[in-house]
Amino acid sequence: MAAITNPELLFKSFSDAVYRKDVEAYLELYDQTVVVYDMWQEWSYDGLAAWRQMVEGWFSGLGSDRDVVTFRDKHVEIAGDMGFVTAIVRFAAVSETGEELRFLENRLTWVIRRFGVSWTIVHQHTSGPIDFNTMKVVLKHEG
Repeated sequence: MAAITNPELLFKSFSDAVYRKDVEAYLELYDQTVVVYDMWQEWSYDGLAAWRQMVEGWFSGLGSDRDVVTFRDKHVEIAGDMGFVTAIVRFAAVSETGEELRFLENRLTWVIRRFGVSWTIVHQHTSGPIDFNTMKVVLKHEG
């Protein structure tokens, strides 16, 4: 994969890799020492090897379906060789024929760092608010 010289390119590279279920292209977006606070199951994933296991399980668990990832309310802030990104990310599972089967949304924060000319994700945090009445995570943004 080509170097990501503009942090805005992370969005497209992420979406493309997920849609293709391309584990290697997806993981190239992340630093070897990445720490991920994911919404699902595990408290954290420390390092690329741990994150790889989750990604492989995610992509293989889709079967013949694919996830279409879109971002909105994107914000990128850069200070030297460090930066952060926030967005609302939508994951829509689609069938082989392109029919949307289901979707969920969550809040995303990336801490990114430039190594040489390329930006990589050194920390990822996804979350969703918890409904006070049901104590369930809200997976669809109403805003």
